[in-house]
Amino acid sequence: MEQLNPLELATEFIHFTNKNVFLTGKAGTGKTTFLHNLKKNLLKRMVVVAPTGVAAINAGGVTIHSFFQLPFTPYIPDGKNQRQTGFTKERINLIKSLDVLVIDEISMVRADVLDGIDEVLRKYKNRSLPFGGTQLVMIGDLHQLSPVISDEEWELLRPHYQTIYFFGSKALQKTHPVRIELTHIYRQSEPVFVELLNQVRENRLNRESLDLLNQRYIPDFKPADEEGYITLSTHNASAQKINRTKLDELQGSLKTFDAEIKDEFPNAYPTELKLGLKINAQVMFVKNDSSRDKLYFNGKIGKVTRIVDNIIYVKGKDDYAEIAVEPVEWTNVKYVLNEKTKEIEEQIIGTFTQYPLKLAWAITIHKSQGLTFEKAIIDANLSFAHGQVYVALSRCKSLEGMVLSSPISSRSVRTDGVVSAYSRQAEKDKPTAQQLLTEKISFQEKVIKELFTFNELIYAYQSLKALTTEIWFDAAVVQQMGQTMIEIQEVSEKFIRQLITLFSKKTNLPEEEPAVIERVQKASTYFFDKLETGLFLESQKLEVKTDNQSIKKTFHEALEKLQRLLFIKKKMLESGMGNLQINELLKIKANADIEFKGMIQLPKGKEAVKGYTHQALYYQLKEWRDNKAYEKDVMEFQILAHKSLTDITEQLPVTLEELGKIKGIGKAKVKEFGEEIITIIQEYCVKNEIVKETATAEKVNPKAEVLRYYRDGINTEAIATALSLEVETVEDYLIEYIGTGKLDIYDVFSRRNITLILEYVTETNQRSLKKIQKALGGTVTMAEIKGVLTHLEHTAA
Repeated sequence: MEQLNPLELATEFIHFTNKNVFLTGKAGTGKTTFLHNLKKNLLKRMVVVAPTGVAAINAGGVTIHSFFQLPFTPYIPDGKNQRQTGFTKERINLIKSLDVLVIDEISMVRADVLDGIDEVLRKYKNRSLPFGGTQLVMIGDLHQLSPVISDEEWELLRPHYQTIYFFGSKALQKTHPVRIELTHIYRQSEPVFVELLNQVRENRLNRESLDLLNQRYIPDFKPADEEGYITLSTHNASAQKINRTKLDELQGSLKTFDAEIKDEFPNAYPTELKLGLKINAQVMFVKNDSSRDKLYFNGKIGKVTRIVDNIIYVKGKDDYAEIAVEPVEWTNVKYVLNEKTKEIEEQIIGTFTQYPLKLAWAITIHKSQGLTFEKAIIDANLSFAHGQVYVALSRCKSLEGMVLSSPISSRSVRTDGVVSAYSRQAEKDKPTAQQLLTEKISFQEKVIKELFTFNELIYAYQSLKALTTEIWFDAAVVQQMGQTMIEIQEVSEKFIRQLITLFSKKTNLPEEEPAVIERVQKASTYFFDKLETGLFLESQKLEVKTDNQSIKKTFHEALEKLQRLLFIKKKMLESGMGNLQINELLKIKANADIEFKGMIQLPKGKEAVKGYTHQALYYQLKEWRDNKAYEKDVMEFQILAHKSLTDITEQLPVTLEELGKIKGIGKAKVKEFGEEIITIIQEYCVKNEIVKETATAEKVNPKAEVLRYYRDGINTEAIATALSLEVETVEDYLIEYIGTGKLDIYDVFSRRNITLILEYVTETNQRSLKKIQKALGGTVTMAEIKGVLTHLEHTAA
């Protein structure tokens, strides 16, 4: 059998199996390029996520926590974890249709975060399979950046995990992912340097290589600016200090360029919000040139030669001519499901426009990941975290282009023992072409067997039949449907046994075996006809005979669930009657589920509900109830009965105690849904200036209420009115939360004013509120000044 190279092997596993894949490789082996090609060519529906905002922007995806709405607290397996925020129907549909989840920079993802993802995917997809049956593609290098975890968090997680690295995930361990390592290095070409880097990466640096490395130690090395060296530092503060000092040493005036932010864009900006430059400043491009000329690339170093009419001219050391640099745009995307095509699409929700440059006399090792430098000074004075030595050294294109600011000891070259052990074992278990074929066959067999499995339909029918004890409808029709169900189940079980026997005699892919194709086509025709005549058409004859609207509703919800499953199965069997194509079959299944949802949408127009004082609240609560029922895949009345809904609308309970007094709302519903319902009512009252007296009002913690209201998007004036507080008091509470880190200062106050205050305070070290306000011409408020000073104290702690 032909042996595939790692790139081909990874591509085949991802495209044609459902096996989870960990794609790794040394620095410079093309992992990022592979991801970009995957996004262009994969037919499966995929979403790309990453652990940080910067990594997500670079990968063209979104952050893990925003997509899955995970809390930032540790996830305890089988524990009482913070629940995710309720997903919208659109997000649930997106998750249900998802075939592949790509996680970039997987080395930074903690094991508990991966298990949190597993919980969300199983909730909305297949509960019995890890990650709901979604295929995971994890990209990254464990020998580079590692997960961030505090001692307190590890104390919580230690009893549940052997390691915090992603491969410690309980869910992932059940799937036995294949590890594929890209081996061809594009960044370095010198065999001696490549071998030295391999020794550092794998924690086997010998004395000869260490001596060779330390030959690059040059004491008090001060290169001329025109040589274009960049310093790689372990800490952001030292990198910023070098850049500020170098910039101040230059003659001439400072020219500042402000970025333009439109709509939603995360605080993890791809470059400076305020870019300050002078002529002869050393800069680095932070984006590839998207024009056909390809004049610059991410990591290219050059000097500012002139600034004319808001065009910055930059020239690299070996460039023939200047590069005219203009602002470029970065986009912030979210994933949406196109209801017409049923494809997952990227939707731009915000942009960041700035010159693709940053000062580049120094940069942190963390931010240098993925970049390549011709010449670099490595600041090794401070202790390195696991993998940082390797990241720093592997940024350099050659050994000659690297200078060490201090010698590197063998102790500095640290590799986590857990990572080394995992890598050694994975190397022994690396996949082969034969395993790939086996996985392809297994995947196709599984899909075909599922096509002829009808358990979900049987459960839905039994739920409908159970209503005959409470509701009167045509028993003869129900009995006929039951007889069809028995026949389908008996034939299905026999046919799956025949399939298993047939599969065992074949060694090719099922979709390429004529005998399998013929049997699938005949069986699809048989079962389609049975479902159509014996169930679908019969179900349309059913009609409940009662004037009780609540009973009618219960019946129609049960019938609708049965018809939805019939619709999906018929669509798939219809596909099975033609050419057998597994990928097409999966796509049809996901599309059919969503198409049926679209078919049963209620009219958008809302008629006035007679007799209700607060009609807007009624529809808001009804929409919440319907979404919750859809999310949990239960009937609406199981969340909130119609009578309870109308009583809530009239009585406006604003505490859990008051809600519990509503008829039909028991302790269980108060515990599960109480907080959400009360929040909706309280916000409605605030927005409509409705003051409701309550005997338990004095028990409410005003400070906590301020935080809750503010996080829900209500402004300070409205909060003050609702809670009978002064605006200044509300602002003081918000500032306290800034000091604890529960609120981001940029979410509370004007970004422009924060910048003004920060610049003045940093420059003067002034702490008097009045003096700061006076120095800034009264353009900022006392609350903003307090907020900035509190923010500085918190970040310095």
